[in-house]
Amino acid sequence: MTKSKLEYIWLDGYTPTASLRSKTKIEANFSGKLEDCPIWSFDGSSTRQALGGFSDCLLKPVAVYPDPARKNGYLVMTEVLNPDGTPHISNGRAMIDDDDNDFWFGFEQEYFLWDTETKLPLGFPRDQTPQGQFYCSVGASNAFGREMVEKHIDLCIEAGINIEGINAEVAAGQWEFQCFAKGAKQAGDEIWVARYLLERLGEEYGLAINWHPKPLGDTDWNGSGMHANFSNEILRTCGSKDVYDKICEAFRPRVAEHIAVYGAYNDQRLTGKHETAAITDFSYGVSDRGASIRVPLMTVEKGWKGWLEDRRPSSNGDPYKIAAVIVKTVKSAKV
Repeated sequence: MTKSKLEYIWLDGYTPTASLRSKTKIEANFSGKLEDCPIWSFDGSSTRQALGGFSDCLLKPVAVYPDPARKNGYLVMTEVLNPDGTPHISNGRAMIDDDDNDFWFGFEQEYFLWDTETKLPLGFPRDQTPQGQFYCSVGASNAFGREMVEKHIDLCIEAGINIEGINAEVAAGQWEFQCFAKGAKQAGDEIWVARYLLERLGEEYGLAINWHPKPLGDTDWNGSGMHANFSNEILRTCGSKDVYDKICEAFRPRVAEHIAVYGAYNDQRLTGKHETAAITDFSYGVSDRGASIRVPLMTVEKGWKGWLEDRRPSSNGDPYKIAAVIVKTVKSAKV
């Protein structure tokens, strides 16, 4: 008899930013298949998802990946349900209307490796070195934490997550990874599991992961975002600038609705500076990294067949909620 370690992962009820939680379930002769992952439960009163007098919440498995860091281990992404089986109010995944996987998402997840002793990014310069030299950099004076970042990408690949790349970002100790998936729900699953692997890996290195969109405050350093690249069948095949314009314009009257789920403290990042549009504005443009939505040059060169990039989501945003509102707005466009 083989025993497997199933790590059930979920999002708690903390606001304004949810945190990852997990616990291990031992299963005998586990097949590795999602359909053989049983529903489990947890104490919601300890995660701000229930009251102590009636505290059970359910964990419904939605995706399973091999756990490369554990012998006979699996990572089980779950969504939180109420005791009656309905989605919990904290369950952003249940908000996504994309059951046919028509929508494809590529998230660009930025973050800081955070030194818990100095309370600063790993390697952060104390001599007022300006940003710029750290972007896609190499060398001990410029790139900090590469060993951990390289190990993270290996863990993601071994887990079967469709990670598409990594790079050092513009600030010291700031990095980015990118994940792509066909299906909005799957895209959210993969970002959350990739985040989980990064958080857990940080335990080995004594480094925290700072997801705050502007952890260095009101300084001349870039913040951290999670740009959302998205498409559906229409965007991938229409071949029409007019269609792209109509879809982009559908976002204009919904600025507040989008910003509400694009991550807490995003006003500190979306200032109109540092490659961002102001949080109160809406704009779009070809190859414009200062716009709310960028139309990639490759989309235009392919005859208006491709995708769009919403540059507003922050690094601490919930990819489920971000994908849900983007799907809703794109579907509302009159095309």
